Amino acid sequence: MTLDRDAAAHVAEVLSEALPYIRRFVGKTLVIKYGGHAMESEELKTGFARDIVLMKAVGINPVVVHGGGPQIGELLKRLSIESRFVDGMRVTDEQTMDVVEMVLGGQVNKSIVNLINSHGGSAIGLTGKDARLIRARKLQVTRQTPDMTKPEIIDIGQVGEVSSINTDLLHMLVQGDFIPVIAPIGVGDNGESYNINADLVAGKVAEALCAEKLMLLTDIAGLMDKEGNVLTGLNTEQVDELIADGTIYGGMLPKIRCALDAVQTGVQSAHIIDGRVPNAVLLEIFTDHGVGTLITNE
Repeated sequence: MTLDRDAAAHVAEVLSEALPYIRRFVGKTLVIKYGGHAMESEELKTGFARDIVLMKAVGINPVVVHGGGPQIGELLKRLSIESRFVDGMRVTDEQTMDVVEMVLGGQVNKSIVNLINSHGGSAIGLTGKDARLIRARKLQVTRQTPDMTKPEIIDIGQVGEVSSINTDLLHMLVQGDFIPVIAPIGVGDNGESYNINADLVAGKVAEALCAEKLMLLTDIAGLMDKEGNVLTGLNTEQVDELIADGTIYGGMLPKIRCALDAVQTGVQSAHIIDGRVPNAVLLEIFTDHGVGTLITNE
């Protein structure tokens, strides 16, 4: 197949634009949280796998953390187990935790690993229980209303938060040219399992590895102002102002707080990117315009 002159010129332009970014990020670690619609569309799944393999091929070190909430919900429904949520977090009793481990650590994790490997990568699937990769503790959830004298403690079961990350394991895999694919299941001091929000795990992994970038794939175009315009570049002070004035609220708050924590603890930049856009990861890394919101500490 021969490209016509215009098509060939476009390819050359794309490669030329990407080159300085490739040089800049060679040898750097990028943590990508993979979830939402990008995990459901066959076209987007294929594009994501190719993006990850290409990154590794040019000398960048991707580490993937994935979600799987819809898949968990679907299996719970088939098993006639009720799904309950508190403040957006799935209440995880022992029976639900078994399903979470089955779906995240098995079905979803291995399908992503297989997809990356089928496009030429060398991915290895992990949960936080492998070599105690993600040490966790029970998440304490409280709620208080004006008529309460003290906060109410709400037990949402085996939902956790990250205590520490086993970076030795991840460094060993990355240096061996493997692509870690991590399911957000943590392990407690006594071997108990914890269901952890994938955005939070990605943020803590990025912090622990002193990653160059944290990239959170979402189902929106990026952070938007009150007029619906995408905010492409923000620093931490501007993000704090957007939270204070109510521009950022609801389900976006945990994701943004995760990004803020990352850039305030050594990660160079965090990106909220539109996972519905084909090849969104490459476009954000290797082009001048990107496809989402960039957050830095500058």
